[in-house]
Amino acid sequence: MATSQVETVSTGADKAKLAAAVALVIAAIVGFYLLGKQGQIAQWGALLVGLGAAVVVFLASETGKQFTAFGRDAWREVKKVVWPTRKEATQMTAYVFGFVIIMALFLWFTDKTLEWVFYDLILGWKK
Repeated sequence: MATSQVETVSTGADKAKLAAAVALVIAAIVGFYLLGKQGQIAQWGALLVGLGAAVVVFLASETGKQFTAFGRDAWREVKKVVWPTRKEATQMTAYVFGFVIIMALFLWFTDKTLEWVFYDLILGWKK
């Protein structure tokens, strides 16, 4: 049996991009709090611009490209799913509720039977 290994090559430039993305996120959060006296528009603007720049830098890295490819593949798989019709979903929900009710009754009956056997027959305790 042949085994294949997947190697991830992380270059210095790629690590620098990831570090820059993390630094941009931190700068955006710090900017949000430092601009508290400037008003909410400046606060949220700094946060959104910083986070947007971090996303752009992250997506330019190899890890970001792999993440984007993974997202595309996942979406492609979601499109292949055959979703149940409304009637099928309603029927399955009814089956589940029916099973839950039957199990609840069975467990209640079993509990009461064991209670009767242990407390009334074996121990002779009456309530």
